[in-house]
Amino acid sequence: MSQTFSDADIEEEQKHFSNVIATFQQYAQYSLAANNRRRKDIYTLSRGDKELLDDLGYRQKLQEVDKAILVNAEFLKLIVANPEIFGHDLDSPKDADEDESDCGALHDHSHGDVHSHSHSHPHHHHSHSHDHANATPDLTTDIKHQRKYKPTDFDMDKLRSTLKQFVRDWSEEGKEEREACYTPMKEALVAHFSDKPFPESRQNIRVLVPGAGLGRLAYDVANLGFACQGNEFSHYMLLASYLILNRTDAIEQYTIYPYIHSFSNLPDREAMLRPVKIPDVLPSALPPGSNFSLVAGDFEEIYGVEYEEGDFEPQAGQWDAVLTCFFIDTAKNIINYLRIIHRILTPGGVWINIGPLLWHFENNTTNDPSVELDLEEVKILAQKIGFVISNERTIDTTYTSNSQSMLGYVYKTAFWTATKA
Repeated sequence: MSQTFSDADIEEEQKHFSNVIATFQQYAQYSLAANNRRRKDIYTLSRGDKELLDDLGYRQKLQEVDKAILVNAEFLKLIVANPEIFGHDLDSPKDADEDESDCGALHDHSHGDVHSHSHSHPHHHHSHSHDHANATPDLTTDIKHQRKYKPTDFDMDKLRSTLKQFVRDWSEEGKEEREACYTPMKEALVAHFSDKPFPESRQNIRVLVPGAGLGRLAYDVANLGFACQGNEFSHYMLLASYLILNRTDAIEQYTIYPYIHSFSNLPDREAMLRPVKIPDVLPSALPPGSNFSLVAGDFEEIYGVEYEEGDFEPQAGQWDAVLTCFFIDTAKNIINYLRIIHRILTPGGVWINIGPLLWHFENNTTNDPSVELDLEEVKILAQKIGFVISNERTIDTTYTSNSQSMLGYVYKTAFWTATKA
């Protein structure tokens, strides 16, 4: 089916992108206001209580958090410094700092180790690609924003999650959590193509990573010699991944403070205020001849195009492997996800999966459909669609968690290798 978008679709896409940019730009204003609420609360206390807090260094801690917020803000400004690379022409919004009084009552709803994972689900429909060296936008849109957008708590939560995603994908600190998922997937991929034991022999093996996030799994797969394409549709992830993949010149070039947004479940000050340096590797240092790209857009819209008379099916049978990490539960209709994966694989191609079943559209308020199966049903469905499942096991792992927190959520993720019959 051909993709045609109405003027309303395009306008919605433009508006969403502009709102995401505004969220990045207003991070400092929002977060400083949330921290200032804590200062105001001190003044509601008795003199004796204030003196006790001063003895603990509580006000000093708030000052340190302010400084960390400003460091994060400078990093986030780098991410959105040149949004025109994505093909959007944005009007310059009023400086967020000019309107700080508007946010006086805002407060942070983050609870530290939030037990969810998200690739976000804005209703946008664009598609473009960029590789690890050069961006090639194919969007030509123009946006007019009449007044400054005021980010919601939900917007800011996505931005805070993006900071923690940097830890998971591109820091030494995130290595243990990252490798708990990525290593089994990479090992299964190499094992499936054991007749190609050397990286230089894998260059014609095409691997797709939907829900690629900040791109580390796709990068690692390309580093093994495979021709790898990541797919992502969250503007937060796309903007952030462009900086880390295309505009990073040194290991540990950037410093962020991902854990300063919640004061709950902390054993000590270090657990909240410790800096994290990114990246732990230089993304541009892929071997010569590497084939690595990221494509922006909705997985179903890009890879699920069905055959029409007179047209060819551009993705059918084009992929030798599909790797889904914390992805399949982002489906509204899991049947369609699995059908697409099966259709785009070559005969004998492999689907490698790891993740929970935290159905993202369960109990949604947007009237989106949601098919919510249990694990046994998902596996039976996969078999009915034409997969032969093997190498099943459960892998315990966290997701963007603060390793020093007093609270942590552990997913008992389902791992398997499935071949196209």
